[in-house]
Amino acid sequence: MGIHDIPLRTLAGEDTTLGALEGKTLLVVNVASKCGLTPQYSGLEKLQERYADKGFSVVGFPCNQFAGQEPGTAEEIQIFCSTTYGVSFPLFEKLDVNGENRHPLYAELTETADADGASGDVQWNFEKFLVAPSGEVVGRFRPRTEPEDEVITKAIEATVGA
Repeated sequence: MGIHDIPLRTLAGEDTTLGALEGKTLLVVNVASKCGLTPQYSGLEKLQERYADKGFSVVGFPCNQFAGQEPGTAEEIQIFCSTTYGVSFPLFEKLDVNGENRHPLYAELTETADADGASGDVQWNFEKFLVAPSGEVVGRFRPRTEPEDEVITKAIEATVGA
């Protein structure tokens, strides 16, 4: 099963897959509303606005595994993201990115190594994975790498429309 076929649920509770976004470059991010890195939502939204018309989308996956920093309900998360950061990119239901209940999507993503060659568990909120239109995971950026960092924008530009 490819990354586009893994069953997911939207933040609104609807069954879906990333297949609806197949053919686009995706930046998959585990997000949280109460984290010191939460302001990265602004940079993620700027990437969405900058590259959406070139076949790109950020996709956010709320996760409460890191110090309980995403305690909200789906509705609370949606309201927070839209009113505080103007988030327009798709958000999915809360899931686990590590451990025995790791979601199959993250089981696939975490096999990818970062620039230092390290794969495995997600380190914290706002870890980013770049997925090419083909569904191949082509980049992994650790939480402290800002969304608009040149290493991310160059990787996006190299894959949009690929």
